[in-house]
Amino acid sequence: MRNFISARVAQTPPSGIRKFFDIAATMKDVISLGIGEPDFVTPAPILEAGVASLKRGETAYTSNSGTLELRTALSRHLNRLYGVSYQADDEILITVGVSEALYLAMTAVIDPGDEVIIPEPCFVSYAPEVSFAGGVPVTVPAYVEDQFQVTAKTIEAAVTDRTKAILLGYPNNPTGAVMTREIMTEITAVAEEHDLLIISDEIYDQLVYGIEHVCVPTLPGMRDRTILLGGFSKDYAMTGWRIGYACANPDLLAAMRKVHQYTIMSAPTTAQAAAVAALEQGDVHVQQMRQEYDRRRRLIVDGFNTLGLDCFEPRGAFYAFPSVAKSGLSSDAFAWTLLEEEEVAVVPGEAFGESGSGYVRAAYAQSYEKIEEALNRIESFMRRHG
Repeated sequence: MRNFISARVAQTPPSGIRKFFDIAATMKDVISLGIGEPDFVTPAPILEAGVASLKRGETAYTSNSGTLELRTALSRHLNRLYGVSYQADDEILITVGVSEALYLAMTAVIDPGDEVIIPEPCFVSYAPEVSFAGGVPVTVPAYVEDQFQVTAKTIEAAVTDRTKAILLGYPNNPTGAVMTREIMTEITAVAEEHDLLIISDEIYDQLVYGIEHVCVPTLPGMRDRTILLGGFSKDYAMTGWRIGYACANPDLLAAMRKVHQYTIMSAPTTAQAAAVAALEQGDVHVQQMRQEYDRRRRLIVDGFNTLGLDCFEPRGAFYAFPSVAKSGLSSDAFAWTLLEEEEVAVVPGEAFGESGSGYVRAAYAQSYEKIEEALNRIESFMRRHG
């Protein structure tokens, strides 16, 4: 029998994150700093809104674009936070998480052979989604010396006559880096000069610590040149609800909605009702979760640095990205050995691109007490390997 698997799928390796989750799940006393998921339960007003929607019998499809109530609430929310205005009727699309929004963006804009510039380290889905859409991912490195902020110079050096878009993810997964307004403005100037689209994944937009989040479409000339991707999973602890969104000018949005229509139909109805409550009643809960993440952030970063695992200060999301050089192990060997010997799960940096080599990702979306215990176990590990 011939091989029926497409070349681009066959050539894409499995996620470097998933294998650690699968193994860690079989270990009784493991402390997982691997998974990028809030340990908080979805706040009560959001839960109650979802339950109330079900009790009202709202179990049918919604509009392909999502409920008008949610799109209107999201329009007000983005305008309130960032001063960017999107029309609810034709510039906002509700999706099944930001993952679907990313898929739609790639499928809607990429023709075979189009290049998309992707700074690394980055979320594991970025390059595969470009490839699945028939495009060519062109990865460029960001370095700890620059606080893991990719530079405009690095991006411009990668531009060719096949380049169509730049895919950015800040606050960053896996590093926790947050882009300054100055550097982001320099990057958007490159996009404008070379007539490129920016696809901006801002899923962690409200999880920043002592620094502002720069919403890309608010920058000069960027609103109609940007596809803004976001969602509710991280800010509102709603990962299992699978609810995200995309915002763009009407032409781009219509193309994405066309793919969405044929692929998904509509995002989950119950989750959309819950998302309205998140936007209207969630601010105090986001603030409380952010304060707790910040407390954990300071604990884990100080802990790694004390143990000789040099860690720059992450200013967003809920990840630390320490160097493991002083252990004498590669990041892959460090992660596997730590899991086997101390039952602490972290993710090797190579899972997020070549420039992640020599680092591991540790999520502080765990309780303060579990992070303390994980650091104690890592201290024991470093006595043997440091």
